[in-house]
Amino acid sequence: MVKVNTTRFGELTVNKEDIISFKEGLLGFENLNKFFVVDPGDSTLILWLQSIEDASVAFPMIEPKIFKPDYVAKLLPADMASIELETMSSARIYSILTIPSDITAMSANLKAPIVINNAKRIAKQIVLQDNKLSVKYEMYKELKSYIVAYSSDDTKRTNVNAPTAATITETTTPEKSSDSIGVTPGKEA
Repeated sequence: MVKVNTTRFGELTVNKEDIISFKEGLLGFENLNKFFVVDPGDSTLILWLQSIEDASVAFPMIEPKIFKPDYVAKLLPADMASIELETMSSARIYSILTIPSDITAMSANLKAPIVINNAKRIAKQIVLQDNKLSVKYEMYKELKSYIVAYSSDDTKRTNVNAPTAATITETTTPEKSSDSIGVTPGKEA
């Protein structure tokens, strides 16, 4: 176990086997070689690639197949060899996101994905040869519709052991009935 201080997430404890090595760093951050993936556990499906060497460096990323199901990262044999990858089935592919203050303008870099060899825990940001792929693919609408569809599917989140939802009711006197709040599951308020 390694303790890592981060600007965004505070102090985190990371298993050594969860550390991912980037021999060449990332584009613009060639001096940083050790990262790990942070899942903040929210409903956005966005993960963070956090640097071990620089507490302030963390890149938001997401699997491009979530918002672009037809996305294919065609790697050259040299790219695969650079991360000791024999088949794509043992790889995870992520797109780095740019998230501006106007979240609806969020974009994903489809041209230069992060490719991680899961078995060996080595990775590289690979610039793909496909000129049709965008560095700033605007994907907020696709991601939002995926999240809404995913989170509204009760079969994916229902837990048999989960406690039942509580009924919240604020009692009021009759003369203050306009202030009453009554929330009952399955009924409109």
